Amino acid sequence: MEILTARDVPLGGLRAMNVRRTLPQRRRTFVGAWCFVDHYGPDHVDERGGMAVSPHPHTGLQTVSWLFSGEIEHRDSAGFRVLVRPGEVNLMTAGRGISHSEYSTPSTTVLHGAQLWLALPEESRQTDPTFEHYAPEVVEGGGWQAQVFLGSLLGSTSPVTTFTAILGAELRISAGTRMEIPVDPAYELGLLLDHGQLIVDGEKLSANELGFLDPGREVLVLEAQQDVLVLLLGGPPFGEKIVMWWNFIGRDHDEVAAYRAQWQRVVEGLPDDRFSLPREDDMPPIPAPALPNARMVERG
Repeated sequence: MEILTARDVPLGGLRAMNVRRTLPQRRRTFVGAWCFVDHYGPDHVDERGGMAVSPHPHTGLQTVSWLFSGEIEHRDSAGFRVLVRPGEVNLMTAGRGISHSEYSTPSTTVLHGAQLWLALPEESRQTDPTFEHYAPEVVEGGGWQAQVFLGSLLGSTSPVTTFTAILGAELRISAGTRMEIPVDPAYELGLLLDHGQLIVDGEKLSANELGFLDPGREVLVLEAQQDVLVLLLGGPPFGEKIVMWWNFIGRDHDEVAAYRAQWQRVVEGLPDDRFSLPREDDMPPIPAPALPNARMVERG
């Protein structure tokens, strides 16, 4: 198992909440089509200010929001305004271009969850933007519970639309439980451990680490040394190279630079044929940072 350790990244303004980012890293871009993994909390909102991310753009990806506690209001330029709640997946398809905002609600006292991205394959990355919500059933066994929010696992299948074969599930495993999970041998697997101590196929994984496993196994063996909360992510190797910069995914430097220029038109109040702003959101859009001095290189 390859262990990816998290780096702290501030998200927001002066009272920024910290997120722990385990993907992408220099030595790894993907787990299947998963290309971005942020993990945050538990944060007390009265101390850290909660989440307040004003309108910003995305291209070429799907965002997956999954909460353990708290509540976030999502608004996007495709017209969707939805509450993100614990145990309910919200998947936004950016496709050719979308903007959205995210704010923790006034009722939220503790915010805790994960923000994940899926890269869209070449044939689907210019699709129209849209949004889906799904509350997966809780599947239970001896000493464990699971919710499968994308793909299929443990006899549960999510109906949410994805553009590659993919897996996303929350697992809660009681201390002392050994869990054997049938998995697709074609899948790369990633385990993001929120808390507890977990033995994965005989190797130790600690809190806030992402464990990566190559394809090839048909059964994944998990042993909880303490009560464990873990996200299991997976999919076949993505097989394409991408340029991922700021909130954009493209295929080369020039494409991403063009996305940035189009978003900046919106920031300046000009019309654009790719991006617009969410309705009923009075917060100013976030300007794009300056482009790197060197040409961005495809990775993957």
